[in-house]
Amino acid sequence: MTTAILGAGLTGCTLARLLAKKGEEVVVLEAADGYGGLCRSVTADGFTFDLGGSHIIFSRDGEVLAWMREVLGPNRVERHRETKCFYRGRYVQYPFENGLADLPPDDRFRCVNGFVRAVIAAGLEAERGEPAPARSFQDWIYRTFGDGIADCYMVPYNEKIWKYPLDEMSAHWVDGRVPRPPLADVLRSACGLPTEGYAHQAVFSYPAEGGIEALVRAIAAPIEDRIRCGFHVRSVRRDGDRFLISDGETTVAADRCISTIPLQALVPALDGVPPEVAGALGRLVYNGVACVFVGVRGPVPPYSWVYLPEPGLGFANRISFPSNYSTGTAPAGCGSILAECTYRPGDPVAAMDDESLVDHVLDRLEAMGVLRREDVVFTGIARQPFGYVVYDLAYPESVGAVREFVAARGIDLVGRFAEFEYLNMDGCIRHALDYVRGPGPCA
Repeated sequence: MTTAILGAGLTGCTLARLLAKKGEEVVVLEAADGYGGLCRSVTADGFTFDLGGSHIIFSRDGEVLAWMREVLGPNRVERHRETKCFYRGRYVQYPFENGLADLPPDDRFRCVNGFVRAVIAAGLEAERGEPAPARSFQDWIYRTFGDGIADCYMVPYNEKIWKYPLDEMSAHWVDGRVPRPPLADVLRSACGLPTEGYAHQAVFSYPAEGGIEALVRAIAAPIEDRIRCGFHVRSVRRDGDRFLISDGETTVAADRCISTIPLQALVPALDGVPPEVAGALGRLVYNGVACVFVGVRGPVPPYSWVYLPEPGLGFANRISFPSNYSTGTAPAGCGSILAECTYRPGDPVAAMDDESLVDHVLDRLEAMGVLRREDVVFTGIARQPFGYVVYDLAYPESVGAVREFVAARGIDLVGRFAEFEYLNMDGCIRHALDYVRGPGPCA
């Protein structure tokens, strides 16, 4: 059996490796000049940055975590997470609810009071019967954290990253991704007693050399000769029991077709798309991400990454410090900063040219005290049109219609934008493992 895999990002390369190990013939078709997708990295002037935003290697999934570490081999370092939220000019411990002692007293009281009231309300609701599900993501935030934490951090940060009304976003995806903090932890944090939220991230791994792309290259090493870059899928059609996949010049025949590319790239390549499916595809919401790269002389703040909830901090929702992940990401005596700005066609970030966006980010970082302009020795920028899946209230109906149409064509969907699910790296690998494994174990 020959399997054609559309897309050579993390998911596509993982699928190809696993299927090839089972003895299958695979060919991976990638539109870009190189493989890696959102996990590509770039090195310039001695600095290495991840093009799709800073990625780290961690997971609650022990099997996937062990697999990533084994594949990466000795090209791996471990770091303890040192993450903050920048709030009112101060660095607050992350997660925000675990850093309440760092807040001004009025904000601290408001956050504790709101959280306790939310816990009491949830308990009373449970006593009266089955609690009603949250009506929206915004409703979930207020019910879970109370109005203090919601207004100080959760709402402004999420408005910044999603760029979509939170009361028009679904809440179905949040449980399991955003942990519900225990009451005791919130009270301890407000008293200045140490607590650790998101413990599965407390220690993370990162490639010593090569940025996060080193992980994808390690995964792809056994099947790299089966990746065909520069192949932009223009059409996918059935011819009897085979798939014929064309870029307009060359046609590849395969017995099975797995797509890891965005639905927005796959569906237009199929013929006979009904208007209702095209309409559902058009209603799917997603954000791009613009990553601004900065290299400086001297050290950077001693953090892993920092969340920026306040609108006055500019368009960036998060900054990270790759030189704190690995010394191999920056020249000796230098540090590096990566700022992430989500965007959608027509919004201010999308409308800004690259030079203006870089200048905007540098201004805000200097105002925060993160850098001095005279110390900047390198800047760069990369834009990824597909960055984040946005779960609007119409999402289940829209994505269901598109998936049903694609499934009827016999094409399997695996991966973040193929399934149109907000999957982290470990989630993409888990879905690839589960797809290939079937009823028996998959090495």
